[in-house]
Amino acid sequence: MLVLAILGVGGLMALVFGPQFWIKWVMEKHDREQPEFPGTGGELARHLLDRAGLANVKLERIDGGDHYSPEEKVVRLSARNFDGKSVTAVAVAAHEVGHALQHQDNYAPLMLRQRLASTCIIIERTGGILLMATPVVFAVTHSPAVLLAELVLGLGILASTVVIHVFTLPTEFDASFKRALPILGSYLRPEDMPGARQVLKAAAFTYVAAALVSILNIARWLRILRF
Repeated sequence: MLVLAILGVGGLMALVFGPQFWIKWVMEKHDREQPEFPGTGGELARHLLDRAGLANVKLERIDGGDHYSPEEKVVRLSARNFDGKSVTAVAVAAHEVGHALQHQDNYAPLMLRQRLASTCIIIERTGGILLMATPVVFAVTHSPAVLLAELVLGLGILASTVVIHVFTLPTEFDASFKRALPILGSYLRPEDMPGARQVLKAAAFTYVAAALVSILNIARWLRILRF
């Protein structure tokens, strides 16, 4: 039984954290500098934005993760991708510009994703607070019905964050393969394209990794609440 339990836990950890490690591995694998590239990720992003008539969209170098903010109309790239001349740098830059192009086209899934994302953190925190309060509520009310209702509500709220992450997948795949990939085909050498496809796939699957972590968070709460 102990061996089976260890294998089960190991399998769960691999399922939850495997995509994160794979994404990190892909990004690092193709992060080798290519001095022959005509420009950095930041320069390519600026060029693509201007070419698309999006001179009003800002471009910023940041210390955090790469993303596009529709509210602020700004593409933000990590310093490594902003300044880098690598397949990873230019592919990530093209992916984030892809989101700006979606915004320009009023791409419905992006608009919906943005509305959902703005409430995702609030929803997750609310669910956590409800679950933390469950033992106290039970101690005060001594009502199994109230306890069950609070548990179901709290876990339902947390589970909704998984749905939100999964719902963003069409937006990510569109940005990677319908927007960025054709663009990169005009800028990269044929031998660099397989690596670019890998990076674009990793960028699209970022939200899959986030959804799996949310599932693990729900499982953690279920374990904590076995009182």
